[in-house]
Amino acid sequence: MRPSTSAQAPGPVRRRVATGATAVFLGLAMALGSGSASPAGAAEPAALTGIVLGVGANETQRTVTWYSSQDSAQKVQLVPTAQLVKGEFPAGTATFDALGGANIATSGGFNRRATLTGLKEHTAYSYRVGTEDNWSPAYSFRTQDFKGDYDFLFLGDPQIGSSGNVAKDQAGWTDTLDVALGANPDAELLVSGGDQVETANTESQWNAFLAPDKLRQYPWAATIGNHDVGGKAYEQHFSTPNTDRSGPLYSNGDPASNTSGGNYWYIYKDVLFIDINSNSYATSQGGGGDAAHIDYVTDIINKHGSEAKWKALVYHHAIYSPAAHAKDGDAKVRRADLPTTFSKLGVDLVLQGHDHAYSRSYLIKNGAKADKDEKPAAADVYPGPGGVLYITANSASGSKYYDITKPDNSGTSGAGNGADPLNPDNYWYNSVQDQEHVRTYVKVQVRNDKLVVENIRSGTCAAPNASVELGQVSCKNTPAGQPVGSVVDKVTVHPYHGTGQDLQVNVPDAAPGEFGWTIDGYNGLVDLGTAKDHNGDYFDATGKINPIVVSDSRRSLAPWSISSSVSDFKDAGKSFSGAYLGWKPNVLQEGAGARASDSVSSAYDDNGTGLSVSRGLGWAAQGHPKGTAKLGADLDLKIPGSVDKGAYRATLTITALSS
Repeated sequence: MRPSTSAQAPGPVRRRVATGATAVFLGLAMALGSGSASPAGAAEPAALTGIVLGVGANETQRTVTWYSSQDSAQKVQLVPTAQLVKGEFPAGTATFDALGGANIATSGGFNRRATLTGLKEHTAYSYRVGTEDNWSPAYSFRTQDFKGDYDFLFLGDPQIGSSGNVAKDQAGWTDTLDVALGANPDAELLVSGGDQVETANTESQWNAFLAPDKLRQYPWAATIGNHDVGGKAYEQHFSTPNTDRSGPLYSNGDPASNTSGGNYWYIYKDVLFIDINSNSYATSQGGGGDAAHIDYVTDIINKHGSEAKWKALVYHHAIYSPAAHAKDGDAKVRRADLPTTFSKLGVDLVLQGHDHAYSRSYLIKNGAKADKDEKPAAADVYPGPGGVLYITANSASGSKYYDITKPDNSGTSGAGNGADPLNPDNYWYNSVQDQEHVRTYVKVQVRNDKLVVENIRSGTCAAPNASVELGQVSCKNTPAGQPVGSVVDKVTVHPYHGTGQDLQVNVPDAAPGEFGWTIDGYNGLVDLGTAKDHNGDYFDATGKINPIVVSDSRRSLAPWSISSSVSDFKDAGKSFSGAYLGWKPNVLQEGAGARASDSVSSAYDDNGTGLSVSRGLGWAAQGHPKGTAKLGADLDLKIPGSVDKGAYRATLTITALSS
């Protein structure tokens, strides 16, 4: 609460009390002992590596994961960047304890992870990991508005090491992140298509994947690919929110085995993201297969689908793609198992990897083209009930590209790979197919009334482009006409509104409002005139205060009160106590829940303290309506007959209090 006071003055007076509160945390650091020398034989500090920022359960959270060479209790320190003092974290910095365990033998060392909670909007944060005597370098990230429009980037198959040259793959991967985030610095998520590395437990490949600092500045929403699943390094390197690691969601049914698995979900602003382990698609190896994923997705959407405007699924193995994996037997199984459920549940967008080429499907409903008249490469699509858009991402690193393959005669719906009657070079399910052997990324603009999906070039034929540099493929891009940053494909998805008309209105955050008071009109002298003598026993005088106008427009509808006290009455060296002044408050104009406070008697009547101590004029309770009120008070001054003659003045000080 913040008080506001006013002394009597010969002009207008206006006072405001700002709403809200600022918490100031004070920390005390105490060191015992002196000197800076390390004890003889002291252990080397832990090496802290592989730090990666991850997505949290919602906009107010992030995760941080890292490797440590020592099995010690570690934590994350987090502070608004503006509070750093010459780059140093201040005393009292928020800390988050880390969990973790020992890595598998091929990885070595230990893994640690922590969830950062309570983040605020529009704030730059700095963080570091480790212990009091051994911190990592500090890294920064920035939150934006927690409601409304935003962009995220979808990145397919870095698969570091798949070209045979880790350094070249790393260079292409780093360049894509630099290009994509340089062009889209306000993008809020990096969503993975899977296959971070070529070989599941090869830490040199993981080190190259995690080398770009952008992965410590933007949250990475990891996805398990078939090259990640064969070991525990994926689970050691990433922490994901709301993760279900039950047996059916592992391909072999055994979470304790040397494999990674599990499904997870999160809501970021208006999108419910569900990420599934598509390596588990059949029950023959012991896992729950696609049936377990169908149960999982159904459960999450039934519980949380109403909390978001859009529903997006993410998994690695594309079921509608254009290249080498399009005709794989496992792709045909998933293509038969999954689409009908996705349509029934109202999924809007499916993001896939695995095939190292770009494709955008037609709108697919129940495993078939939803609208036979939808044209190839349409710029705008309008899903009816059950229409789902499937996107397959090309390589984001250039480590491996697959060439587009030809349709066959296996059918134009269901699991088939027949040709599109409108474009016979494409599969029946693909509106757009593209492979230039250059790096790309997918940008998704999430808006209240649409999704805009773009496939954008992050490279050309020139290095870094490992597959082209090493002669594994030839480049089909023309840099002059198809430069970095140019758009390969763009489509706008307009939501289905049924047979009626939906009405939408965007409601911004309301102004926090204000509580305050002002003296009504001109703050002139309150002249009580000449006191009336009562047979020499006492004098009395009456009058009214200048009215006080109180206004309250705050959303919190917090309680407020106006009170006042009076100084002693003085005339040169003569005085008498303000206790002899009493009053009867009243509400002159109703509003803002105003109520008059109790009357206060002159000390002459009750030997009390009168208005010499603070007394209430008016107040309102929690939950009162917004509005404006006018408060007044009838003054009653009674003073002993022994007071000397004179022209006495006092100051009435008004105080406003509000939560």
